[in-house]
Amino acid sequence: MALGTATRTATETATRTVTDALPQELRFDAGRICLDLLSTTHPEERLGSLPPLRAWIMGAGLVPPGTALGHADLVWLAEFRELRSCIAQLVRGHLDGPPWPEPRARDLALALARVNEAARAAPPAPRAVRGADGTLLRALAAPPGRAAVLAAVARDALDLLTDPVARAALRRCAGDNCPIVYLDTSRGRRRRWCSSEVCGNRERVARHRRRAALART
Repeated sequence: MALGTATRTATETATRTVTDALPQELRFDAGRICLDLLSTTHPEERLGSLPPLRAWIMGAGLVPPGTALGHADLVWLAEFRELRSCIAQLVRGHLDGPPWPEPRARDLALALARVNEAARAAPPAPRAVRGADGTLLRALAAPPGRAAVLAAVARDALDLLTDPVARAALRRCAGDNCPIVYLDTSRGRRRRWCSSEVCGNRERVARHRRRAALART
């Protein structure tokens, strides 16, 4: 994918600063890295520029804390969003279940080919280094490349979708208009919400209001 150098430089300059609120805008509670990536579309686009993408890569644990990601550019942003779209198609295709109508079946085949291709690259190579107190810390053998980081996400998606046990734990959030998909590892598989504090709390407030309204009638 080729992008103009001038466009890339201008956009990077405009989006270089990461605000203090940025980590709080990203969620890592879906149970898998690939599902956390899908969550970045809700309630609005979270990967709209380079700083949140870099923060997401760090927050997802794809690279160790403090890893320099200044070389991540607009191509990274475009390819992460493309991979996210492909994984979303595959996850939701599984939840909807076959048979799929021909246009969707064709789109799913293309999405699977894209994820398979992304997974072929080797993920970032780790190494251990000594910290100041002598304990071993995780680092990377070299600055992480785009293909390597994409591969880590793609492999996570393939591991999830080819594991019958994990696949059976995929759930859609029961919240109104919430598209988030998560892995239900709760006791008895009774989890209903992407987050008890977000969608679960909204439902509790809505139930309280409905009961209060009935009491007034």
